Amino acid sequence: MNSKVQGLKAFLGQTGRVALVEVAATKGSTPREAGASMLVSASAIFGTIGGGQLEYMAMDKARQMLGRATRSPADETRIEVDEVCATLDVPLGPEIGQCCGGRVEVLIRLVDGSLEQQLIANAQSEEALLPHVYLFGGGHVGQALAASLALLPIHVVVVETRTEAFDGMPETVETRLAPMPEAVVREAPAGSAFAILTHDHALDFLIVAEALKRDDTAYVGMIGSRTKKATFRSWFLKSAEGSEAQFDRLVSPIGGSAVKDKRPPVIAALAAAEIMTALVAHAAQISGATAVEKAMAG
Repeated sequence: MNSKVQGLKAFLGQTGRVALVEVAATKGSTPREAGASMLVSASAIFGTIGGGQLEYMAMDKARQMLGRATRSPADETRIEVDEVCATLDVPLGPEIGQCCGGRVEVLIRLVDGSLEQQLIANAQSEEALLPHVYLFGGGHVGQALAASLALLPIHVVVVETRTEAFDGMPETVETRLAPMPEAVVREAPAGSAFAILTHDHALDFLIVAEALKRDDTAYVGMIGSRTKKATFRSWFLKSAEGSEAQFDRLVSPIGGSAVKDKRPPVIAALAAAEIMTALVAHAAQISGATAVEKAMAG
């Protein structure tokens, strides 16, 4: 598994001198929020602050600081430069070919040893806090869903009983061989999402039952038809000692039913959006509950 931290370390170690470009402050409508950042070398970038002319201008200024020639900035852009730091104050209007309407202050700093270690430490902390998505099944839909999820700011774990199912998986996802996949559910951190789409309906049922019996999940989804869901409900209530309240948390089929297209990449795209929406909603719910608890305690 190749993580973002590993990618960051590789970029810092292979590209020579580097500048950190960071959104320091925003006003109005902007492409990215304060804190968004990217790294710029003489010939490559790592990350993004939103693209468009704003990003190009920041890249030019960063490369100027790294010793490369650059075009002059647009009018109404204030530039303050010293030896290792520059500030761009950019209005996002027609003057630079963007129509967001807001304003962005960008801080650009040359990366020294101390800042490099800070960037790595920050990335490690962020990575440790990423929500986990457990994908059970590496078939056609599983492969497509893993590829879609690998693009998102989450930690993806693909769980399989068959070693060959891991062939072709994205390098940024974790793969885990498990003879009893349902046991993996019990070990998952709170707030995890579970997408179940194995080659065996009976195995699907065992995994889903384990996931639904946890009350701290962000999402539990199972691939299949309405008939499969009804069959699972009957088994879950009668044989697995599940409750209606637990069953009601099951999302099945995954990806919704609005789009009538069963091709794996289409299902994967819809399911990835559904899972990400659930993770964001769960995080907001937890954050709100924490804020209320702190207010009551104070």
